[in-house]
Amino acid sequence: MSKVRITLNILAIAVFTMMVASAAQAQATRTWVSGVGDDANPCSRTAPCKTFAGAISKTALNGEINCLDPGGFGAVTITKSITIDCHEIFASILHSGTNGVNIPFDNFTGVGEVRKTVRLRNLNFNGANTGLVGVNISGGAAATGTEVFIEDCLLDGNFGGNQQGIRDTRAGGGLLSVSNTTVRNMGGTGIAVSPSTGSNGSSSQLKDVRVFNCLFGISYSNGAKASVYDSNFSGNTNDGVNTSSTGGVTAVSLDHCLIANNGTGVNASTANATVLVGNSTLANNTTLFNAAGGGAVLSYGSNQTGGVVLGTPVTQR
Repeated sequence: MSKVRITLNILAIAVFTMMVASAAQAQATRTWVSGVGDDANPCSRTAPCKTFAGAISKTALNGEINCLDPGGFGAVTITKSITIDCHEIFASILHSGTNGVNIPFDNFTGVGEVRKTVRLRNLNFNGANTGLVGVNISGGAAATGTEVFIEDCLLDGNFGGNQQGIRDTRAGGGLLSVSNTTVRNMGGTGIAVSPSTGSNGSSSQLKDVRVFNCLFGISYSNGAKASVYDSNFSGNTNDGVNTSSTGGVTAVSLDHCLIANNGTGVNASTANATVLVGNSTLANNTTLFNAAGGGAVLSYGSNQTGGVVLGTPVTQR
């Protein structure tokens, strides 16, 4: 009887070892999706998956999902550090009636998750007129030090629900970097960074960003900080650039930007809200700028409003 028991124990250990090895093997550093793929596949180059949601469970921590050919690869919730990069391939996320990509940093529980970082590159988000949020970033105090990079993307067509292109509500702050990206046709704000009241750990870097035909172009509040360079915020119903705060100092710096055809070009709408504008053009806005309740819009360098210099250059502090 003892020999049978020993044999069964050995078999159980062998089966467990094989299961662990199989699970580890399923987590590839690089996986692939294709318009003609299947989520039952291992997401390899020769047997790609159909959707990002199907591929993410088979992609290792800090791994990368790539696209083999053009296609619509579906909405996805990301819960580990990962890159989705479809450079040089037309890759669409159709998210009518829902969010395109959710990044809830509080749910990042992977073993060895040291640097919580998400990279999204060369993706086309289509809300099909009823989309909610293109990229929704969230997290509590544990989100401190997290990073999101959005590069070479297009977000379009969100007129349902919260109606935003990119929304960042991380309470613990973190970095949001957006470059060479267009956000247009949003019922709400193109890019909204709104940490919890009084938080001042949220930092954004925007370069070569274009926001058109939204309710607000970009909006920062509650201690968020942003550096914006070489960008265009035009044709937005209310404000091209809006800052506000119910706690913490909100500060946005604009350099080499075009702010045109908005309701208000630049709006520092509450106390503790500041916008620094330099080397930029503000043209054909219904209201050039607004500073209310102790907010401030400061000009430095050389700014133009239809050929007229805006304000007096000031020292940036």
